[in-house]
Amino acid sequence: MPAKKISSPAEIYQIKVTLLGSDPPVWRRLLVPAHLTLAQLHDVLQSAMGWSNDHLHEFSIGQRRFGPPSQDMLMELSDLSDEDTVPLSAVLSRVGAKAKYTYDFGDDWEHSIVLEKRLPADPNLTYPLCTGGGRACPPEDCGGIYGYYDLVEAIGDPDHERHEEMLDWIGEYDPEAFSMDEVNRALAPFHRRRKAAKG
Repeated sequence: MPAKKISSPAEIYQIKVTLLGSDPPVWRRLLVPAHLTLAQLHDVLQSAMGWSNDHLHEFSIGQRRFGPPSQDMLMELSDLSDEDTVPLSAVLSRVGAKAKYTYDFGDDWEHSIVLEKRLPADPNLTYPLCTGGGRACPPEDCGGIYGYYDLVEAIGDPDHERHEEMLDWIGEYDPEAFSMDEVNRALAPFHRRRKAAKG
């Protein structure tokens, strides 16, 4: 499914997204329009972190939970609010405010989202934009954070009993790899370039 276009922003949020339980942390720093819906933010997070959007997800902010309406019916979750109708600015407005984003209820990849700064939009930049990060996203379906570290141990040790098996399954994988350019290429479908203000 093609990425939804994101309209020209007035205010930008600098957010830090960290995969909980990762040590050293897997993280991304992103500049995103404050008016993004949580559904659009989900799409951005999938691209920025490196997930493939094959599983269910939800946002938790305080006592409130948000996700796609189809998921509410599928899982019979009566308290799940529609993420398509909620802008990020409505649920995170104070610098330091936090949200939790959970992806894949089997592996339970939990992410902390922290609002670090509120900024005016720069007419010479396109958003969303990655400005920093660390380490590669874990592979899908590897068993959550504990399975991930078992995998990293196995592929890093030629004498490990599952070394060859894990290499055959994952192929080339470097847990330390991170490229800001690659993340921004992944975010490119969301861009709608703003024309520089004339004056």
